[in-house]
Amino acid sequence: MSAFILRRLLIAIPTLIVIATASFFLMRAAPGGPFDAEADLEPEVLENIRAAYDLDKPLLEQFRIYVSNALQGDFGPSLVYKDFSVTELVAIGLPVSIKLGVWAMLVALLLGGLAGIIAALRQNRFIDHAVMAMAMTGIAIPSFVVAPILALFFGLYLRLLPVAGWNDGAWQNMVLPVTALALPQVAIIARLIRGGMLEVLRSNFVRTARAKGLPESQVVIAHVLRSAMIPLVGYLGPALAGIMTGSLVIELIFNLPGVGRYFIQGALNRDYPLVMGVVVIYASLIILLNLLSDLAYAALDPRVRRAYR
Repeated sequence: MSAFILRRLLIAIPTLIVIATASFFLMRAAPGGPFDAEADLEPEVLENIRAAYDLDKPLLEQFRIYVSNALQGDFGPSLVYKDFSVTELVAIGLPVSIKLGVWAMLVALLLGGLAGIIAALRQNRFIDHAVMAMAMTGIAIPSFVVAPILALFFGLYLRLLPVAGWNDGAWQNMVLPVTALALPQVAIIARLIRGGMLEVLRSNFVRTARAKGLPESQVVIAHVLRSAMIPLVGYLGPALAGIMTGSLVIELIFNLPGVGRYFIQGALNRDYPLVMGVVVIYASLIILLNLLSDLAYAALDPRVRRAYR
């Protein structure tokens, strides 16, 4: 297992370096700059501001300074949110994004797992076809389309739930964004569970367990589900990463104080340090979640462990 972790880390570190480097130069390749909107500034004042943020230096020198500071945990000051550093803004917004992502993943696992189990146990019946039809619909419609529809119906028409705001994480304010994030994942998880269970249900050891007279509930819980969960475990890392990156848009739609709002405002206003800080932190989270997913997959499947010995 240690060899497996080492190989994954050797892949992860260059990946993070490539992402940070590409993001740094691509942002600065676009025309314009963070202070172009300040039309009333004298040229001398504008140059002094650029010098204060090292924006007057050559690109390679700016990149060297950024990497040197980032390695010490300093992502620099925000160019838009005055008196705040990027680290402080991320520390404010990241707990909100993580809370949204974790709750959305829990809801997706609960509803998607239950739907997939029912569909597999009732294969080719009406409920199976209904679950798969809803799953395909959920996969086809992205969360940023679902979110305004939910806000319009449950917030404005029925007036059951607030359509914006955080309110210190009150459950009423979390229902709509969590639902919008979870629905596509519910559909995917339902299909994964159904496919995994159907494959295991036809296996020899399940037929043997039934032949021994074991109750159907025990066969499903003790034998079928454990094997059917292996494909799902491999998907959970990318799924949670996808939910968290998808929350960037959802946070803006529902006006939530997460990292997504800062990221989008930073991108619109060319706040280079803020965008870079969010990109690096999100990339690190995605790489970490994928690593944890691979470790869980290896723990469940002995074939993976033997492949890396």
